[in-house]
Amino acid sequence: MTNIVFIHGLWVAHSAWEPWISYVAEQGHHAIAPAWPGELPTVEDTRREAAAQAGVGIDDLTAHYARLLEQFDTPPVVIGHSFGGLIAQKLLGENKAAAAVAIAPAPIKGVKPLPLPQLRSALPVLGNPLNRGRATGLSQGQWRYGFGNALTAAESDALWEQWSIPSPGKPLFEAATANLVRRSPAGVATGNATRGPLLIIGGTADHTVPLVAAKAAHALYRDSGAVTDFHEFDGRGHSLTIDHGWRDVADETLAWMARRGVVEVA
Repeated sequence: MTNIVFIHGLWVAHSAWEPWISYVAEQGHHAIAPAWPGELPTVEDTRREAAAQAGVGIDDLTAHYARLLEQFDTPPVVIGHSFGGLIAQKLLGENKAAAAVAIAPAPIKGVKPLPLPQLRSALPVLGNPLNRGRATGLSQGQWRYGFGNALTAAESDALWEQWSIPSPGKPLFEAATANLVRRSPAGVATGNATRGPLLIIGGTADHTVPLVAAKAAHALYRDSGAVTDFHEFDGRGHSLTIDHGWRDVADETLAWMARRGVVEVA
């Protein structure tokens, strides 16, 4: 049995990982998906108490999950989506995880491409400097552009209703200015040659983390002797972990773990 810790990103509840948790359990593994600091147990509660997450930044998230990982007898595998993918890379770079999968990861320090769709996706938060200290959500239309652009409007709207939550703006501001800050919280130890294997996954239709940005993150590891793999899903958007095709992403993730000796598929 392998222990797996799932880390969600901005605007998606931690409970959205529940289908993944059930699926990997069928393969004989144990998984958890802890909430972010200030996030409440249910989607409804988190929407009502958005301010509880205000001001939480990348360092806070990394420390929060590092403490959770320390509770395991041996380092678990971490799987993160979006900003969860950034946190997963930080934890792996600090040798706190056995391996990591970063799915459509938010840009780490050193990623330079900034495509127009990515800017448009972030504008609802970055457009108002006051949002750095707030927790805000996406409207149905904003979610459709940033997450559900590769889906039918009906599926995108259903996912927004089921899983969307307000999230802290601070991580987005920190990532946006990472290349201007010497010791940015978005920095990752990409040169660490002693860490475990890393898989970065991108979607060709992703607006929030365009494929070019995911590939640029992968390229930052070129000087590391550790295993760093990349996989792209054609026609998939930022919703790829929660939409109708999530099983494809889960299957590739588990298959990669098996190939890299991280886990044996039952």
